[in-house]
Amino acid sequence: MKTVETVGWWLVIVGALNWGLVGLGWLVGGGASWNLVNMLVGAWPTVEGLVYVLVGLSGAWMLWKKLAGGKK
Repeated sequence: MKTVETVGWWLVIVGALNWGLVGLGWLVGGGASWNLVNMLVGAWPTVEGLVYVLVGLSGAWMLWKKLAGGKK
C-alpha cells in the first residue's frame, strides 16, 4: 500500500505543478499554453487523458484519506 500512496502523492504533485504552469502561462504568457502534461504526452491523447484521470483519482483519494483521518 505504501507504493500506491507514493505514486498517488507524485500524481497530485504533477497535477498541482501542471495547473500552476497553466495559470502562469495564462497570466504572464498572454494566454500561452504551458500545460506540461500536454507537452510531454500530447502526441498520445489517450495517454494524456489517462494521466488526467489518474491525477484526479489521486487527488480524490488523498482528500478522502485526510477527511477520514487516515495515516500520513
